[in-house]
Amino acid sequence: MNHYNFIAIEGNIGAGKTTLATNIANGFDARLILEQFADNSFLPKFYKEPKKYAFPLELSFLAERYQQLKSELVKQDIFQPQVISDYYFLKCLIFAKANLDEDEFALYSKLFHIINDSLPKPDLFVYLYHSIERLQENIKKRGRKYEQNIKDDYLIKIQTGYFDFLKQVDDLRVLIIDVNNVDFANNPKHYKQVVNIINQPYEVGITRITALNII
Repeated sequence: MNHYNFIAIEGNIGAGKTTLATNIANGFDARLILEQFADNSFLPKFYKEPKKYAFPLELSFLAERYQQLKSELVKQDIFQPQVISDYYFLKCLIFAKANLDEDEFALYSKLFHIINDSLPKPDLFVYLYHSIERLQENIKKRGRKYEQNIKDDYLIKIQTGYFDFLKQVDDLRVLIIDVNNVDFANNPKHYKQVVNIINQPYEVGITRITALNII
């Protein structure tokens, strides 16, 4: 990556964030930051009883993401100066708004804003856009048991949360890539094209790539 020291790859559940971030980090010898969601004991409970476990789930993610990013992003590594992450800290607010009651979200939002300003912003925020149908296909394919009953309405709510956030962005370079017809996980040509798109200089604001000429 020639233009950015810190790239955050984002998207809805099942968008392929971790796969793409891992491949880019390996290919460009960058440091990789992956969200440690698998260790969160509240996540399976939340999918079974969302009302009961939403608040402790979101608080635990807030603490874990902050601790990880604060630790990783302050490191100076002259051999691996570039960082690729499969999430951006602001996803905390997006998921919390989708999952919490109004009074819970008001409290959560205060906590979020207290700590958010102490974290560096990514030089490039990449959002991988999939249709809800494609997301469900990916979720089924990867086979995590606790995800198999995720409803379309929930994915739509998360997608809307990201789009609402992006409409308000005025201080980030945002790249939205429509990857509905792209298989960057298994097709080297597709992967190379996505990387070439990411590895371009962009101005602050939103750039949309809505159609890829996949060969």
